[in-house]
Amino acid sequence: MKHLRVRCQAVLVLLALTTTMLGCGGLGATNRAQATGLVVSNLNLDFGTVVVGSSKAVSEDILNTSSSSITVSQVVVSGSGFHLDGGVFPLTLASNQSATIAIRFVPQNSGKPSGSLAISSTASAPITVSLAGQSVNAGQLSVNPSPISFGNVMLGGSQARSATLTNSGGTDLTISEIAVSGNGFQVSGMNLPFTLPANQSTNFSVTFTPKSSGNQNGTISVITSASLVASSRNGKPTSSVITNVSFRINPSSASARDSGNANPQTVTIPLTGAGAMPGQLSLMPSAVSFGNVQVESSQTVSETLINSGSSRVSVSQAVVTGAGFSVSGLPMPLTLGAGQSKTFSLTFTPTSAGSAGGNLAIASDASNSVLTATLSGAGVASSSVTANPSSLNFGTVSMGSSQTLPQTLTNSGSAIVTISQATVAGTGYSVRGPNLPVVLAPGHSVAFNVRFTPTTGGSAGGNLSITSNASNPSLSIPLSGAGVTSGSLTATASSLSFASVQVGNSQTLSETLTNTGGSSLTVTQANVTGTGFSVTGLTLPLTLIPGQSFTFGVVFTPTSAGNASGNIAAVSNASNPNLAISMSGSGAVAGQLTVSPGTLSFGSVVVGQSKSMTATLNATGSTVIVSSAATGTSEFALSGQSFPFSIAAGSSATITVTFTPQATGAASDSVSLVSNAARSPVEALTGNGTAPPQHSVDLTWNASTSSVTGYNIYRGGTSGGPYSQINFTLDSAASYIDNTVVAGNTYFYVTTAVDGNGVESVNSNQVQAVIPNP
Repeated sequence: MKHLRVRCQAVLVLLALTTTMLGCGGLGATNRAQATGLVVSNLNLDFGTVVVGSSKAVSEDILNTSSSSITVSQVVVSGSGFHLDGGVFPLTLASNQSATIAIRFVPQNSGKPSGSLAISSTASAPITVSLAGQSVNAGQLSVNPSPISFGNVMLGGSQARSATLTNSGGTDLTISEIAVSGNGFQVSGMNLPFTLPANQSTNFSVTFTPKSSGNQNGTISVITSASLVASSRNGKPTSSVITNVSFRINPSSASARDSGNANPQTVTIPLTGAGAMPGQLSLMPSAVSFGNVQVESSQTVSETLINSGSSRVSVSQAVVTGAGFSVSGLPMPLTLGAGQSKTFSLTFTPTSAGSAGGNLAIASDASNSVLTATLSGAGVASSSVTANPSSLNFGTVSMGSSQTLPQTLTNSGSAIVTISQATVAGTGYSVRGPNLPVVLAPGHSVAFNVRFTPTTGGSAGGNLSITSNASNPSLSIPLSGAGVTSGSLTATASSLSFASVQVGNSQTLSETLTNTGGSSLTVTQANVTGTGFSVTGLTLPLTLIPGQSFTFGVVFTPTSAGNASGNIAAVSNASNPNLAISMSGSGAVAGQLTVSPGTLSFGSVVVGQSKSMTATLNATGSTVIVSSAATGTSEFALSGQSFPFSIAAGSSATITVTFTPQATGAASDSVSLVSNAARSPVEALTGNGTAPPQHSVDLTWNASTSSVTGYNIYRGGTSGGPYSQINFTLDSAASYIDNTVVAGNTYFYVTTAVDGNGVESVNSNQVQAVIPNP
């Protein structure tokens, strides 16, 4: 058994019951007998309201009203934010002598904290003075909304927005100035200076009157008067026994002191708005010509009404004049926002042959309130050429191939028509027939062919223009089609390498076939050669549209050791009908795994402590993959590797085993390894747990020079206490052995002396004992 000897030199002086006992280290303490004569000026100190971060001090007078001296041993202040602001103790007051102490309230959070002031002296039991105060946060100004956006406002007009100022703090704020910057912005609705009480709000108005078009930016700066911010002398105070501060003895009381710094607050509100020009309407086109239109037939053209201004326009009326002209698709009333447009239709239906003219008039609240467009056209006798079909779509055609479609022209009028020309526009398009000119009697037709032979991939547009002397002298027949490339088959990997695979095992790699051409293709065969190679997940025939891919698996299962190679031949109707994918790999025999040493012996280890040892894993033959390892009990722990891990043939790896016995006595276990080796070894583990040593603290002190019946011994876990008595009966000797200590802890001891009347002295000086670990 180990003994830690700590000696405390204590001087215990036991006097009359009304005197002071001095303990170790010279700290004073009050005798437990009662005395009278010490009074304070106020048993309830109220600090009123103090802003968080500021401070306020009030004073308390202590007066000795007895006929003999009284010693004030200590003053203890408790409660959040309260602390003593001066004083040195112990302090002796002669008869009728007084002293003034100052207590300072420095709140860190809002609320209504309370505390107490305990004054210990030789006169009586401690005097307790209650402490109270209220703490509030300093005034804090905020604004809503921020920023303020006015959007678009017409030039010559104005837009007003309301904003709210809120004081979210606990003190009043005085708004001394509101400064506005930016063209066209101004503030109203508040007379300055203005006091905003705590937790109150007020509204004001902001108006935007643009002077020019375009975006405008500005700010409002709201400036308040000073508000208190944090000010604390010597850092944050804490509740404690004050034993080393300055003290003043006089008959007058200390004056209250407040601390605080003043800082104005400025809240900035961004302002945005835009001056907008009045709406401006335009027509596209501004003049509409319908050309020649057969009598009793109709010709319709599109017309677009555009608001080119920066504000919306309301259209109230659209009036068309002129025989045969009409408008549709333009509902009234109509509203167009800035930059918006509306497309509608104008129709010409002549009732007789000859030229015709008209007018479209648009009425609105735009800057050009009346907008007009001229209309013109001519009615012609019935004679026209019609096409069947009216357009030709050749679909998709492979490059180098051709697609031919028939076309028929018919005289659907009542007069003879002469077709003089057929012109084709567009790459790849051509006409086969007819022999021009062609004369068509009413109701007669002529047939011919149009061919599309694409030379490049992608969509191709064209047009067939028919020229005649009919009422529709230029007949247009749209042509469309697309050239596509042939299907092309590609593989993501042109070769697959399986590296080394143990004989009897399998490894699967992914392969992807993609159609990179412009038309669909079909894979009909996938021929595999080479021992041990196969494919999985590939069902034939397989059709791939342009851009489509298909992924399947390629498997290598070696049957013997050594290198192996093979090939996959993909057969399709693509432009590359035979696609080859090479394969390679090697078969390997199973690896061997050993461990050394075969047994780890940890010897004796103290219960609760740990000891670590290492073992080496060796791989031979081929690479070994160790997938996991485990022990049977919690006393042995495995570390040093992250699973799974690989050991190349001829290489080694280290694992660490830690023994932490939980009880005394012999312990045994093993490390079980799981791997792909032919055989996985087992590592044996042994150890012995031993009990930790017991410690004690041997205390001695100088005996009291006064008559005492015994001593009490006190122990605490922190310096300065609190302490707990550890002896059950008075100790008559000036020594004591504490056998209840725990290894690794630190203890603090004091002693007291007790006289025949049971009166106990103050604490001796404190001693410290640090108990070592086992």
